Amino acid sequence: MLSRTADNLYWLARYLERAETAARLLEVGARISLLPTEQGYRNEWDSLLRSIGSADAFARKYGQAVQRNIESFLFFDRDNPSSVASSITAARENGRIVRTALTTQVWDALNTAFQELRQIERTPRSELELSQLTDWTMRHAAMVRGSIDATLLRGDGYNFLNLGYYLERGDATARLMDVKYYVLLPRAGYVGTGADNDQWMMLLRALSSNRAFHWAYGGEITAAKIAHFLILNPQCPRSLITCVAGANNHLSRVATLYGRASQPQTCAASLLTMLENSTPETIFDEGLHDFLTRFIGLTADLAHSINDTYLSGDMA
Repeated sequence: MLSRTADNLYWLARYLERAETAARLLEVGARISLLPTEQGYRNEWDSLLRSIGSADAFARKYGQAVQRNIESFLFFDRDNPSSVASSITAARENGRIVRTALTTQVWDALNTAFQELRQIERTPRSELELSQLTDWTMRHAAMVRGSIDATLLRGDGYNFLNLGYYLERGDATARLMDVKYYVLLPRAGYVGTGADNDQWMMLLRALSSNRAFHWAYGGEITAAKIAHFLILNPQCPRSLITCVAGANNHLSRVATLYGRASQPQTCAASLLTMLENSTPETIFDEGLHDFLTRFIGLTADLAHSINDTYLSGDMA
């Protein structure tokens, strides 16, 4: 496969997952904003922007971090490369370039999302509820992913699509968890209180993982249980360890196809070993925010390694 084709497929998946992440971030912010606040809490919408590193870009264009402006920034704003509108448009463009590498079902699902997005952008904002926008985004992201899994040949194109999905999803889960960190600080005394547990529950709901969590653990929601579920539990489809294991699997498949091991394969295996050797206790001893920040950095290093190895020149 030519590296430019692999690059388009890889970024098609990353952009689709990024669109879903933007929608989930909006849902996290909206859910947490409905909770009763106490003195010392930060503005939950400002916290959301800080967790994804967009606070400065947002402030330059919109000023105050209020819900209406953040909805525009994360869903509609074409100047924000991570907005839903920008991400779906970029995913569709990457798909158009490699149209012959996709099945009809995958292209139809992707193109339908793009065409419906254009209709949404023409609809008056007063007629659009935030829940409609987030549900629409997650539904179409799932439809594209489902068509990929159901119809695409399990070749190197499928592997690079899944590499994009897993890397972006792992990064997104870490950043969504970090929203909780920013909302909670600086009042560490709230840890373990009812308000703390309510915020964890809102995060689980935004990740579509609330029922799965209760099936797996039952009983009281605690930070340690949720850290294990969203970071270390391989049964959770959005956990960090599931995403890294998935990336590791597809890198191994690519290495087998091309008959040689690679630096990304080594990086992914090292990251997986780090997670397998972690426990909720060691994570909280390090500090949840510090652990998540380190994971995000290591994921970025893996992405750079994949780009340098596979996406920057022609592959045999």
